[in-house]
Amino acid sequence: MEKVFVAKAYAKVNFNLKVLPKREDGFHNIESIFQTVDLYDELRVRKTQNPGCQVVCKSIELPPKNTLTSAYQAFIEVAGCKVPGIEVELIKGIPSGGGLGGGSSDAAALIRVLEKMCGLKLSDMQLDYVASKTGSDVFFFMHCDKKGRGCALVSGRGEIIRKIKSRHDLYLLFVFPEISSSTKEAYVLVDELLTEENKIKCPEFGELESIYMKAPQNWTFNNTFTKALSNRYKQIGQILSELKRLGAPYSDMSGSGSTVFAVFTKKQQATYCSNLLADTLSWKIVQTI
Repeated sequence: MEKVFVAKAYAKVNFNLKVLPKREDGFHNIESIFQTVDLYDELRVRKTQNPGCQVVCKSIELPPKNTLTSAYQAFIEVAGCKVPGIEVELIKGIPSGGGLGGGSSDAAALIRVLEKMCGLKLSDMQLDYVASKTGSDVFFFMHCDKKGRGCALVSGRGEIIRKIKSRHDLYLLFVFPEISSSTKEAYVLVDELLTEENKIKCPEFGELESIYMKAPQNWTFNNTFTKALSNRYKQIGQILSELKRLGAPYSDMSGSGSTVFAVFTKKQQATYCSNLLADTLSWKIVQTI
């Protein structure tokens, strides 16, 4: 029987996400902290006689070209060896279009599997090349540990990564408002917001790590996307208001949305808050590591 390689692709959350005006090349610089959480997709990968990368996912319909096929093709370009044809069964646990980096994490997880299949270890430069061909958030996931976990200060278009120590004392409640927000749409909305000269105050990049180590109720983080998406999708603002009313020490939207999260230092508080929301909202409770 053909061996099946199983890998977990962990979601990420953004603590602070400052989006700067569009660059001449069409990308945006960002300033953020990325941290993985316990929510994950699962990849089951097996070799096939057919060339290329075939992706099977029962829960969502993926386009023929996706982050997994793009990562596979970029791996072939840098591997320097014969790469087998593969079939990837993708089992989704991360909401699609939720700003939690599922597709990007899937791509990095596949690269770790391909390294095992081919008996090699790509260099940081090679990993960055694969990320550049796949997606901006992939840079972070490529530089997580061998299990796909980590925390880092992220800047540039997402390619500048400085690892920092993850906190182990936080509990996150995620609320997914059944809105799928594309990254492209989110950046269009942000560009419209920025041209209106709406100043969204975010901490200086050099302050992010020290703020991260404070109690969540003292965080001054912000997400440029939150106002832009809340203007378009009222549910996001309503959820944030409800989390504040319930006493969450800190809450915001992750990435380009639409997942909203609240941060707690006690699991009982997170559980209590999730129970109050469970009757009307889709939610998940996740402990960070």
